[in-house]
Amino acid sequence: MGRTSFQPRPLQSLHTEPFVDAEEAWLWYSHCQLARLAGCRPRPDMGDVARPCDPDDIHRVAMALARRGILLPPHVRALAETGILLAGAAASVSLPTLQHRLWTEALQRLEPALQAKGIVA
Repeated sequence: MGRTSFQPRPLQSLHTEPFVDAEEAWLWYSHCQLARLAGCRPRPDMGDVARPCDPDDIHRVAMALARRGILLPPHVRALAETGILLAGAAASVSLPTLQHRLWTEALQRLEPALQAKGIVA
């Protein structure tokens, strides 16, 4: 019996809207991760606005930058920790100075890669 070839899911036929910046994209990804932990299966078209990617696309871009050394381990940790903090119930937290600096640097390094993929405008 022959193997079936991989067929990617077609992107929704709705008009998609890219994210304004890397922060908005990462927080959307973090919201999706929290929803997954709660048992939901997030999709790009679940929110008010259809997005041009799956949540995993944002994660893949970040991990590719980490493998290339563009995002350092402290940046990845700041993205994970801060993203979950800001996406969760405690959205009005104030970050320690070092974590805020790492969060800002990580987003600055992530944004051009997300723009190249069409995820961020």
